[in-house]
Amino acid sequence: MSTPAQRPISAFVFDAYGTLFDVHAAVRRHAGDLGPEAQRLSAIWREKQLEYSWTRALMGRYLDFWVLTEQALDTAMSIVGVSDAALRGRLLEAYWKLDCYQEVPSVLKKLKDGGHRLAILSNGSPAMLEAAVAAAGIGDLLDEVFSVDMLKTYKTSQDVYEIVTNHFRIYPEAVSFQSSNRWDIAGATAFGFRSVWINRTGAADEYADLPPVAVLNDLQGLLNLA
Repeated sequence: MSTPAQRPISAFVFDAYGTLFDVHAAVRRHAGDLGPEAQRLSAIWREKQLEYSWTRALMGRYLDFWVLTEQALDTAMSIVGVSDAALRGRLLEAYWKLDCYQEVPSVLKKLKDGGHRLAILSNGSPAMLEAAVAAAGIGDLLDEVFSVDMLKTYKTSQDVYEIVTNHFRIYPEAVSFQSSNRWDIAGATAFGFRSVWINRTGAADEYADLPPVAVLNDLQGLLNLA
């Protein structure tokens, strides 16, 4: 009988934002309107979006992730000194249809063809995820799209990761979980997933006591783990 560490991977589960979808694509589309502050605004927008989710989870005061995304953009625009309401609207509209990373469709198809179940597990609201998946054209490759909205909390609550094991009725060790966020990898590892850090930016490692089973530059390397 196989031990938990040796169990074959039954499902590949992906974080959405930063892992499948480029969170900086919205600002990049309107960089000309933002000028030299574009990159800084995009970084602050993402930082505040995550900060607000952690704060809300700790307080037990849930707000939809889209509301947090709007609030984070307002903060970012205030910090960099941009007050264009029309531009704000265009940035938010662009966030509904973020670019997916180049290798995503082909890697998902190969994993799917290999007999694996595929899913998204994201902080994003159901409407946000539906729009992003449709824009990327990957809906037919996914078995499920899980949103934390069903629990009204955010990662890294261990209850969030349990959504996957409860739904598929599998052990955590049978799940390969991919995220570009090292904090998310730490949370998933603590739950018992085989966590793979998609370190697209070459960021320094953190959470040494909760290591991933692999660190990859993009999703392509998953084909060697399947």
